Amino acid sequence: MPSAPVRIGLVGAGTMANTHAEALARDGRAAIAGVTDPLAPAGETFAARWGGAATTDLEGLLGLGLDAVFVTSPNARHVEPCVRALAAGLHVFCEKPMATSLGEAAQVLEAVRASGRVYQIGFNRRHAPAYRAAKRAIADGRVEPRWGHVKMNRGELLEPAWVGDESLTGGFLYESTIHMLDLLRWLLGEVVDVRGHGARTVYPQVDDVAVLLRFEGGVTTTLCSSAHATWLFPYERIELYGAHAALVTEELDRVSATVGPRAPAVVEDFSLLDRLVKSGYVEEDTAFLDAVLGERAPSPDAEDAYRAVEVVEACYRAVATGEVVALPPSE
Repeated sequence: MPSAPVRIGLVGAGTMANTHAEALARDGRAAIAGVTDPLAPAGETFAARWGGAATTDLEGLLGLGLDAVFVTSPNARHVEPCVRALAAGLHVFCEKPMATSLGEAAQVLEAVRASGRVYQIGFNRRHAPAYRAAKRAIADGRVEPRWGHVKMNRGELLEPAWVGDESLTGGFLYESTIHMLDLLRWLLGEVVDVRGHGARTVYPQVDDVAVLLRFEGGVTTTLCSSAHATWLFPYERIELYGAHAALVTEELDRVSATVGPRAPAVVEDFSLLDRLVKSGYVEEDTAFLDAVLGERAPSPDAEDAYRAVEVVEACYRAVATGEVVALPPSE
């Protein structure tokens, strides 16, 4: 236990700020020192609930004697607070995505490398028990994936209102779908190339995408994502196929694996877990505090964050051009 808690400031006072504040409140090593939000009432409500000072600008937040910043603002507003916090010598936890363009992601990556500070990206599903169980099934050789299919359905682009604004999201693939693309990298390795199709079906932006992804290890998967489906369970699902074997996830609730043409499935059910534990937020924030205190490396880190943006941009280019888009090899 450190002699003094890690002083945390949050950029943005919305849903994700409150989610992380609740997770951090369970860890005695952290204290909320402040929050900034352009909407003063939102910041004041957050501060009244979780403690700390409420400010309406980043400068005010950075002047509160912080150790670390959580960036929980809309997608397109992640770059400036991350870069400025790193330059001020603070550790940074950034909700996904790192940025909504590859150029801006490179800017953040360079700032991380120059600062020597901890940077962790908010891919909470890597910390969710269900997906960790899937990772173990692959790592221990129970299922050796060769082919697969992934789906991520966002039910709508209506709530909250900003998720329908491409200038704030970068496009709907930067919303929930980027989690699935990151999970595929985590489970299967680096993406070699992408091809795909898309459509504007309900909304003015591209809201349906189907892509084919090839991975360095030889695995190929399809990914289908819709921004106007429904929230019918399971709205996210991974199916990976091996030699007479399969591994299937159902959101954050269940993982099923079968090995053998007619073997019974082994099912791990996480549906009754505490919401923040099941979603990975508690372990995610624990991991960040561990990294800040020098107990382990941040994961997923800035390199993971950058590669995820790279894959999303490749998907959009493949959809726009109809061409096969190759990704740079991993370093």
